[in-house]
Amino acid sequence: MPLLNSVSSMDVHAFYWLLIGIFTAVSALCCSMGYKRFVWFLSIGYGTAVVGLGIAYAVTGFVIGHWDIIMIIQCILFVIYGGRLAGFLLIRELKNAGYKKVLKEEIKTNDTPIPFFVKFTVWILVAILYVMQTSPVLDRIANGNVWWPTNPEGGWVTYVLPIIGIVISILGIILEALADKQKSEQKKINPHMVATKGLYKRLRCPNYFGEIVFWTGVFVGGLTCMNAWYQWVLASIGYVCIVYIMINGAQRLDKRQEKNYGSNPDYRAYADHTPLIFPLLPIYHIGDYKGERDAEKAAKKAAKKAKKEGK
Repeated sequence: MPLLNSVSSMDVHAFYWLLIGIFTAVSALCCSMGYKRFVWFLSIGYGTAVVGLGIAYAVTGFVIGHWDIIMIIQCILFVIYGGRLAGFLLIRELKNAGYKKVLKEEIKTNDTPIPFFVKFTVWILVAILYVMQTSPVLDRIANGNVWWPTNPEGGWVTYVLPIIGIVISILGIILEALADKQKSEQKKINPHMVATKGLYKRLRCPNYFGEIVFWTGVFVGGLTCMNAWYQWVLASIGYVCIVYIMINGAQRLDKRQEKNYGSNPDYRAYADHTPLIFPLLPIYHIGDYKGERDAEKAAKKAAKKAKKEGK
């Protein structure tokens, strides 16, 4: 019996929001290590929050007696996805000195301490975001397969989209894990050049694309379970936000690579002819960095000239 049917129709919406509040608290607890290192709110804490929510959703489904094989698989995928990501990021931070330097440059924690209010605000916002991203699975627990245009009473047909979603999510996990592995191996061989082989031969940010694929599967898998308008809104916002975050991350990576490798002919040949984040889509850069490179060169040249004249 669906969870929301166990309360009166007057309380159904309030009860759902109570669940959202509970799971937001779980998410916040799981990513609270960001208070030790700010970037962990968005990296390691992101992975641990997905793991925590996957476990919390599974426990909730079993406790209320409303679960099915689809829900179990989706929760397991959350644990696998979040656990792998958090573990990979933690190992990279502990072992990769170059990556630590990049983090320090981006968040500038050495120059300006981040105020507690900013940390608290980011903590709450990302905790809510992680719940919105995973909410299609919560909707399955709460509502079941409540909607399908040709079969509103449910039945086997309502499992078609969830199964497709699971397959998409598994593909996303494989893509991201393989991309991370290939990048790490290639950077060990040549730390002074970006990864250009394997998946990176076809795409400059296959790990970001894999993450988008994973969350696309989660969203697709929940399409038959969203009952109320606010459930559609929460899931849609969560999906759009993660896609935007990945695109923005690819843009920042593109800019950083342009700064570090822009004058390298091999990099130019690779970056100017390999799609940035979406396969087959001929978008190689997000933003025009040529002007920035030219301005930086001009500034260095002027500084060098001024130094000579000063002597």
